[in-house]
Amino acid sequence: MKFKTIGYAIGITILAAACNKYRTQVTENGLKYQLFEHDDDARKAKLGDIISFHLVLKNGTDSTLRDTYKDKNPVKMVLQAGPYKGSFEEGLTLLSTGDSAKFLINADTLFSKIGQQMPPMIKKGSELSFTVKVLSILTSEEFQKQQADAGVKQKAIDAKIIDEYLTKNNLKGKARKTASGLTYVPQTEGTGPSPTAGDNVKVHYTGKFLDGKEFDSSKSQGKPLELQVGTGMVIPGWEEGIMLMKKGEKGLLLVPSGLGYGPEAYGPIPGNSVLQFEMELIDFSKGQARPAAPQMPAR
Repeated sequence: MKFKTIGYAIGITILAAACNKYRTQVTENGLKYQLFEHDDDARKAKLGDIISFHLVLKNGTDSTLRDTYKDKNPVKMVLQAGPYKGSFEEGLTLLSTGDSAKFLINADTLFSKIGQQMPPMIKKGSELSFTVKVLSILTSEEFQKQQADAGVKQKAIDAKIIDEYLTKNNLKGKARKTASGLTYVPQTEGTGPSPTAGDNVKVHYTGKFLDGKEFDSSKSQGKPLELQVGTGMVIPGWEEGIMLMKKGEKGLLLVPSGLGYGPEAYGPIPGNSVLQFEMELIDFSKGQARPAAPQMPAR
């Protein structure tokens, strides 16, 4: 056989193997999928595991509806049994750490099974494609330990960032640091007592990144924000900070990421962001007393 013929034969073999590798397969429950990368020896996802993956979701005309690569925010979810046979969740159970695959799901079936109206950018009878790249698979215990370790490390990083900000802006002498990592810089003194957990407060605020770029403000809405402090309605840094202030007081809160929005991106706020909030406690009043816990009947 000539070398040219041998090369042609090898080329055909490689092409056939590639086509076979990426062929569309169907599970017993009717889920269509393509495997791009798969490692039989890698850790496989099981129900109850926390799976982290990048996702590109497209409609039937190949328009991108979601792209976590672009958002820089991979999906993290507890892997649970799918709500119906042939669901996206079933596809995830086929994958291992490092795998990549595409799942093709009928749009009509998906929206009828989850009980939601089909949005206008998705046509009836079309297929949605879910392309995923698995980054990690962890048990609940492993995930919690990972988060705790990352939190300790990030707290030290945030403390250094805040310290550098105080030095740069000549605020060190005025700053009050708390054990949680929050830093409060009073600007205008208030009077009277401070609110306590359960009180109803009115505050004006302007949220900024440390470079001064504004991302939110109550003043742009034309009225102060009203909330019940100490009840989990706002980020922990706000809860603690507001209860350091007095009526009429203005101050600056420097909030580490652990007391803010944490490691995940939130709207325009990137993960692990240290934030500053210009705060004004306009007024507060005592909240309604919480009902006492029911007493056990005497024996």
